[in-house]
Amino acid sequence: MAAIAFALGSSALWGLADYLGGLKSRTFPVPVVLAMMYLSSLTVMLVFVTARAEGPPSSSHVLASLGAGLVGIAGLSAFYRALAIGTMSIVAPIASTGVALPVIVGLIGGDRPGLVRSAGLALAVVGVVLASREDDKGAADARQQRLSIVLAIVAGFGFGSYFVLAEIGSNGDVAWALVLSRVSAFPIIALIALLALRRGGTPPAGWALAALAGIGLIDLAANWFFNHASTIGELSSVAVASSLYPVVTVMLAALLLGERVQGVQRVGVTVALFGVVLIAAGP
Repeated sequence: MAAIAFALGSSALWGLADYLGGLKSRTFPVPVVLAMMYLSSLTVMLVFVTARAEGPPSSSHVLASLGAGLVGIAGLSAFYRALAIGTMSIVAPIASTGVALPVIVGLIGGDRPGLVRSAGLALAVVGVVLASREDDKGAADARQQRLSIVLAIVAGFGFGSYFVLAEIGSNGDVAWALVLSRVSAFPIIALIALLALRRGGTPPAGWALAALAGIGLIDLAANWFFNHASTIGELSSVAVASSLYPVVTVMLAALLLGERVQGVQRVGVTVALFGVVLIAAGP
């Protein structure tokens, strides 16, 4: 039960960070947004592990954490670009279908959810798929809309891979897993951000910089919740509960941006939430 609670907390925080980060990506280049987010979270985690004065875990955990950072930044880059050019309430649910990967890995690795929890897993996955089905007629640019969907699929694969590798790394140490995933990703995204600025991208300043740093810390908290949950619960259940962030993103986009949440999407959100109830309650 505690693992599911932490996983749901990660969903809520990821959904908020994705909404805010997606908005900022409409003003600033995506690599710049991500670089500022990663810089703030990396700084906080370096201070934490230095103060704690505990060495890194074994090499296998280190490699998994470094790999998690690489697939994570690839997925997040595709995701934020999709959010910037597409409809948030379409992009976010599609990206979350990447949860199928950790579910499969968890089941292969020995996860054996009972009948009620299995039903909850199935309903949650069906729910996020239904939540992605929205009529995009009237989109300003149909080509961009299609591109955003392709990017969302790429993002889903990146997120699913992150879930798997982060779980392995976190079994060694959660804090080090978070540090190492950012150590591997930050130099790459920082270099791409510098290139984007040299090509004329708008640099953030003042409150915009502070906002990006704050979004980075929200994302860091979400990652900590997931990484911790993965060490105390089954990967298949934790990954599904953590993949419900589209519910938050879709609702925020509907309330604050006026994006339409149609009947099928509402059904999908309801089915996904009911699935979570079964995951949390069932053996």
